[in-house]
Amino acid sequence: MSGVLKISEAASLALHAVVHLAANPCRLVSTGEMASMLQVSEAHLSKVLQRLAKQGLVRSIRGPKGGFMLSKTGERVTLLDVYESIDGPLEPSNCLLKTPICGGKKCVLGGLLDTVHRQVREYLAGTKLSQYIGEEKC
Repeated sequence: MSGVLKISEAASLALHAVVHLAANPCRLVSTGEMASMLQVSEAHLSKVLQRLAKQGLVRSIRGPKGGFMLSKTGERVTLLDVYESIDGPLEPSNCLLKTPICGGKKCVLGGLLDTVHRQVREYLAGTKLSQYIGEEKC
């Protein structure tokens, strides 16, 4: 059932990266550290983090002791904010086929796609980064 939930690699990286930053709120985290932890390309992760910085979700500090940290409190950022900053608005998928053949009148899946979309949106919108912040006090 490809197409039911499309999350790009970039959005997936962004979600995992900000959760890692939320879990380490008191320090700058380097791209290298995150790339190693996520087992991904440092160059690709760097581009994703730059996009998050442009959207104001993370702050970048340059230099040998630089890195990234959240620019807003985890209470103010949802997973939907992160997703949409990379992939744009989360749009419902009306059909699993590239070209719908039923015209949306009698879908073999009934209302399943609408239900899944609504549940995913509710989960992402209702999950704040603060849920991943550790006990550490800055």
